[in-house]
Amino acid sequence: MLFLSIALMYACSKNEDEITPEEKKISFTVPSNFPAPTYNFEDNELTNDGFALGKKLFYEARLSADKSVSCGSCHQQFAAFANLDHKVSHGVDNCQGKRNAPPLFNLAWQKAFFWDGGVKNLETSPLNAFTDACEMKTDLETVVSVLKNTAPYPELFRKAFGTPEINSQKILKSITQFMGVLVSGNSKYDQVMRKQNGVSFTSTELAGYNLFKEKCSSCHTEPLFTDFTYRSNGLDLVSVDEGRSHITGVKTDFGTFRIPTLRNIEYTGPYMHDGQFYSLDEVLEHYNSGVKASANLDPRLKNGIPLSSAEKEQIKSFLKTLTDNEFIKNKLFSES
Repeated sequence: MLFLSIALMYACSKNEDEITPEEKKISFTVPSNFPAPTYNFEDNELTNDGFALGKKLFYEARLSADKSVSCGSCHQQFAAFANLDHKVSHGVDNCQGKRNAPPLFNLAWQKAFFWDGGVKNLETSPLNAFTDACEMKTDLETVVSVLKNTAPYPELFRKAFGTPEINSQKILKSITQFMGVLVSGNSKYDQVMRKQNGVSFTSTELAGYNLFKEKCSSCHTEPLFTDFTYRSNGLDLVSVDEGRSHITGVKTDFGTFRIPTLRNIEYTGPYMHDGQFYSLDEVLEHYNSGVKASANLDPRLKNGIPLSSAEKEQIKSFLKTLTDNEFIKNKLFSES
């Protein structure tokens, strides 16, 4: 840890505006209006070097089969680590997946991952990206081999873990250090809830917030704006994607998908598991008039969610208060 200590001492001798993101002490901070996280770093000590290695691996396209795709290709920071303007994820050989790439933030509060909840541990979640034929199309053995023979990775692993040895566990732990620190909790909404600096909703935002609590909050529960359950919201009479039932084998899970967070929703389109809606207007109109009576439709959507034009605008106004520009523009998370 000598390198870390020297870096921090050097940072402390400089003015705040001279300190680079790499010199700042990396920490995992729970916003005061958030519940306790599910994941902690007790068995994965968070360090500057571990975080830096994880970030470099997150953006490393040479780990994919044709050296063209990284995790950051489908999870772009300017889209709150979602995939802007792509309905579904795009992988090697221009292969298109079947599901929309969800945003990556506040992952430490999730108990399961992906639209179907098929992975239960944050540390193993990158495996899907590495091995899926329509994503990076590789395997951990190949990834380890590439890293062992690619500078400066042996030295980066030495700094992060005390030895240049590279194995799958260290790869996954370092990527988790990067992803786990992706916390978004400083939107206008958060500042209002924390009564911070006198910030308050406008009348339109407040009206939208009250409508949201009445019509939407049973699934998109505050403050994470998801209850992490799996439901059908009636996108199709018969879903072409089996959804949660692919994991559970349970008939009543067919066509159900994890409730997504609404945080940073202004920038995470296209929306829904298949990316079929490109705007919030389309999403709200779906609930107003487009819900289809699928076999496993959430009972609360039996009659849709009737919304007037004015109510739609009010809800949109509130949803935009969930945008965390500080997170989206944080250079600490940027590729360069």
